[in-house]
Amino acid sequence: MVTTTGRMAFKEWAAVCEALRTGRQIAIYRKGGIHEGREGFRVDHEAFWLFPTYEHQSQEALSQEAADLLETSRASYPGAGRLAISLWAEVQDVVELNDASTLPRLSGHHVYDARTLEERFHYRNPGLFVLPVRIYQLPEPIVLPDSPHFGGCRSWVDLPDELSTDGAQPVLSDAEFSARLKELNAALTPPTTA
Repeated sequence: MVTTTGRMAFKEWAAVCEALRTGRQIAIYRKGGIHEGREGFRVDHEAFWLFPTYEHQSQEALSQEAADLLETSRASYPGAGRLAISLWAEVQDVVELNDASTLPRLSGHHVYDARTLEERFHYRNPGLFVLPVRIYQLPEPIVLPDSPHFGGCRSWVDLPDELSTDGAQPVLSDAEFSARLKELNAALTPPTTA
């Protein structure tokens, strides 16, 4: 990875950030926040910081195998009035799912309860975006003061300053990531009918 800087951040449940940090999940599954506007969610940035959020995440929304992620993410919470940024994401692809029959094939490729993903898919208009991402982690998190500017149900926030990715390392090796991406792409590809 070439050192870069960025100020755009993508809001995601802290438990999912933990899954991305540990390589248990290599994609972001997004419907969009209520402040996305008429156009809905768009992938406006090919690389961005992950902004861990603690609202709306719950044990029931995660799979039983991911039960530990909620507690682990809470343990890394920097405290009221602060947020910790440590993960840089680089989008590998943008897949728009329009067929709910794909969802069961994604089991094992996310940490959500199956019902949670299905509810996201069917919320308002059927469909869901899947963003395979390569995740890099800083040696130490950058702690920033929280701000009302970051509030609201939206996907993207701009940070007050550019943050450098200097020292960030991939959470999965090239070979591991390549193999996982191949498996995810196979799950996302509808089976051919003869």
